[in-house]
Amino acid sequence: MTRHPFAYYWFVFFALILVRYLLIAGGIYWLFYSVFGKRLAQRRLRRSPPLPQSIRQDIRLSVLSTVVFAFSAALIMTGYDLGMTRLYTDIHQYGLGYLGGSFLAVLLFQDAYFYFTHRLFHHPWLFRRGHQGHHRSEEPTPWTSFAFDLPEAIVQAFFLVGIVFIVPLHFITLVAVLITMTLWTVWNHLGFELFPPSFSRHWLGRWFIGPTHHAIHHRKYVVHYGLYFTLWDRLLGTHDSNYEHEFGSLSGGRQYPCKKG
Repeated sequence: MTRHPFAYYWFVFFALILVRYLLIAGGIYWLFYSVFGKRLAQRRLRRSPPLPQSIRQDIRLSVLSTVVFAFSAALIMTGYDLGMTRLYTDIHQYGLGYLGGSFLAVLLFQDAYFYFTHRLFHHPWLFRRGHQGHHRSEEPTPWTSFAFDLPEAIVQAFFLVGIVFIVPLHFITLVAVLITMTLWTVWNHLGFELFPPSFSRHWLGRWFIGPTHHAIHHRKYVVHYGLYFTLWDRLLGTHDSNYEHEFGSLSGGRQYPCKKG
């Protein structure tokens, strides 16, 4: 790979991450809140339509987060250029089994890291200073997916920066983790539940986090801190005991008009 200055990496990644956010979050918002909004009225989790000012706030915070995420990506690439990271490019160096296994392992580690840091940010002192911006959207939309206050953005960015210096990862694995994280986070903040009530009793519904699971977090604050899996919530008593009941009751065909925002 050709080496570039840190500033070059930062600018390129800032543009890529921002475009990724606008295309994925904006595209999914447009599809669900404009194109298919009326058809999916029975699947809505929201009690009121999204407010334009709330969306603008989410976008502003997401741009701030993009600055931080681009900085961390530039740090990773600079470290790789200097031979300091454990990133590798030869897919046969560790084999295909390790490629898949390392992907799953990173998701598990990231989920645990997110759970404990997210729960920590809900301490009243830290919440006011590092997480309140994300919760200004009491009922989130896809735009909320990367709306972090600066301290939380730094903490979340630190995970991937740290792990590439510790664990051997192929660039394909790193990209796959980033894509999974982006899509999953947008899905969690969708504001629509697309699965039937019985899904909450299916093993997928029990162990994987989705829109209803995270909508409950935005309403109650003290439950459901995970990113991908419900494992830590269940182990540490922060899984809502009424989740299965609320899975079917949060959505209910609210008939507010879908507005473009």
